[in-house]
Amino acid sequence: MNTELFLYVERVRALELRAEAERRRLARTPVRAARRWEIRLGWTLVQMGLRLVHRRPAHY
Repeated sequence: MNTELFLYVERVRALELRAEAERRRLARTPVRAARRWEIRLGWTLVQMGLRLVHRRPAHY
């Protein structure tokens, strides 16, 4: 395959992928403020739980 033709095909594919990503980004529904708080609270609880699990026992 000619290198110029290969680069052309790759550029066209990259443009198609960028356009698809933009369409998906615009179609996504925005996250409500309450949902954002739920997500933040959930990750905070996960972090606290991991800290408790990885603590050294008191008898060492």
